[in-house]
Amino acid sequence: MSPSSSSSSTGPMGVAVSPEVEAALARGGAVVALESTIICHGMPYPKNLQTAMEVEAVVRENGAVPATIAILNGVPHVGLSGEQLKSLAVSGRQFQKTARRDIAHVVASGGNGATTVSATMFFAHKVGIPIFVTGGIGGVHRNGEQTMDISSDLTELGKTPVTVISAGVKSILDIPRTLEYLETQGVTVAAYKTNEFPAFFTEVSGCKVPCRVDSPEECAKIIYANKNLHLGSGILIAVPIPKEHAASGNAIESAIQKALKEAEYCPYSQPPALSLYLFCVFVILTEMISNDFLCCFRDKNIIGNAITPFMLDRVKVLTGRSSLEANIALVKNNALVGAKIAVALSDLHQRVTNRFRRSAL
Repeated sequence: MSPSSSSSSTGPMGVAVSPEVEAALARGGAVVALESTIICHGMPYPKNLQTAMEVEAVVRENGAVPATIAILNGVPHVGLSGEQLKSLAVSGRQFQKTARRDIAHVVASGGNGATTVSATMFFAHKVGIPIFVTGGIGGVHRNGEQTMDISSDLTELGKTPVTVISAGVKSILDIPRTLEYLETQGVTVAAYKTNEFPAFFTEVSGCKVPCRVDSPEECAKIIYANKNLHLGSGILIAVPIPKEHAASGNAIESAIQKALKEAEYCPYSQPPALSLYLFCVFVILTEMISNDFLCCFRDKNIIGNAITPFMLDRVKVLTGRSSLEANIALVKNNALVGAKIAVALSDLHQRVTNRFRRSAL
């Protein structure tokens, strides 16, 4: 499979930046990085293409330039053409899910990679994009203290100064430990217009945040201070799901919470089986299939980074696709907030630069 090339030129850093993104960065304009895993592994075609185009449109409508990131034929691309977006959407899982650890292999082998949060952050920082919008980040899995199953998204936030706009993490993960790990990594965590860290499908997690921000301008000041002080770590801004989609989100969350309670008494609750069993209990609680599915599912031997996509696929089917629609709604909302923050940050940079120029006269 050979994704079509665009007029992007590969620079000295080995990254092809689209002319539109390159021009915006050169003039200090607002640019928002977007991941490609959600296109290739998060949604079916053609819904994935429609969503990708709509998310880019939201970014543009709010004054910023979208920069979707992927690896095409071994070349990292920042900013994709419409043709390239369609290639990603049609190819889907033929594109390797690519985290930071996979980048060198995918590039060296001339492969095609759909970038996860960690890889997207890496390339965004490499070309100078400070803002990245995604749906949700990975975190510490339940029983992570025994399995060490901790998403590389968290370590990337600890060492890459990019601000990630997300809807938090899914409650199937261990949110308190995720926040503890982010603290250990020195990551600034803020919630947008709320005091509570959102749990993706719901705005309620029971976990308070150390920092609340109520406007794009307030976010921009924190991002600017982080850069000016050379802290070297990223920032996570967690945005709750839009209120008009909270009802379906709460219904999904309610089933997940029931599953988590059931899992405490589960005979398969030792890691790494727990992540799989949690989903099985969720399925059984919805009463959409029989208990025998538990045995079949356990025998599939789905482990590692294959767990989350498999679970999300099944949740979409079992919730009558309401989880997919809620997911799309929150990604678009994150894109809106992220674009406004990018514009506010660009404006702040311009004001500071102009002030220095005036004082130098």
